[in-house]
Amino acid sequence: MKKALALFYFLLPFCFIAFAQEKTVIVKKDIPLDSIRLSDPFILADHKTEMYYMTGTGGMLWKSRDLKLWEGPFQVAQTDPKSWMGPHPMIWAAELHEYKGKYYYFATFTNRNIKIDTVKGNVIERRASHILISDKPDGPYVPMKDATYLPANKPTLDGTFWIDKDGKPYMIYCYEWLQNWNGTIEKIELKPDLSGSVGNGKVLFRASDSPWSREKDESGNDRPNKVTDGPYLFLTQTGRLGMIWTSWVYSVYTQGVAYSKSGTLDGPWIQEKVPVTPPNFGHGMIFKTLQGKLLMAVHSHQDINGHYRRIPHLFEVDDSGDKLIVRGPYIP
Repeated sequence: MKKALALFYFLLPFCFIAFAQEKTVIVKKDIPLDSIRLSDPFILADHKTEMYYMTGTGGMLWKSRDLKLWEGPFQVAQTDPKSWMGPHPMIWAAELHEYKGKYYYFATFTNRNIKIDTVKGNVIERRASHILISDKPDGPYVPMKDATYLPANKPTLDGTFWIDKDGKPYMIYCYEWLQNWNGTIEKIELKPDLSGSVGNGKVLFRASDSPWSREKDESGNDRPNKVTDGPYLFLTQTGRLGMIWTSWVYSVYTQGVAYSKSGTLDGPWIQEKVPVTPPNFGHGMIFKTLQGKLLMAVHSHQDINGHYRRIPHLFEVDDSGDKLIVRGPYIP
């Protein structure tokens, strides 16, 4: 589950002003990673430019040469105001992927002016995972051919990217619990140039499959949590296909991991019994530094009087065996 977050940053010297989408963005230099407020951090290590590019919820981009000090935020997403997204969509959980010489911006867009359903008193807004394209890692990222990738009457979010063993590209995404009351993680095939989707989505697993997440139902009974959040695919060095994803243990934001028995997206997906990261860390992704060190980017989660405070963090991880192991914090 995600909520809209405003990005708050500490004001430091040597800043200048950039103007984008009718608002002023203060771009700052030499910002430590732990001074950035950002949900769902995603880091692209780009060997062509020898730079790191970090994005996430809020639709902004940060740049760094060493993962320690960052410059930003930059506005990089240029959506079509005449599309279903409207002129000022909310942007969640953005990701950057290089594929066949282009750069792709996977993100969740929400048009709060369009209501698609009401379930158990919750009004559901038009929300969907979508893909933008650029020739450069720092954008700008613009729309492609297809207006939609996923059904208009279903709230979807947290789309990520994977090439399966069949050689085809896929978007893996969450069908939000707000409508189905038992969130799912699903896949949909993409066109070869990622400009649209092919066919229909297929459920990979459901929130209720989790052995570690917990919540209380309407009657106060214990059950698996209904939230699916932040899927990200990886291969261990032994070739085992895994997926990290996030839910809750009551009020504690928690990330687990599942492994595909078949080695493909179709699974079946076997859920590990215990979480993979410490409590109150989640929505992770895995990348190699420009020097080849394997890291996981996550955000920490803190509830301060009903407002979420989320900060990007890095963990050292080990994928040399059949299972992903989180070794501990990494300080750039």
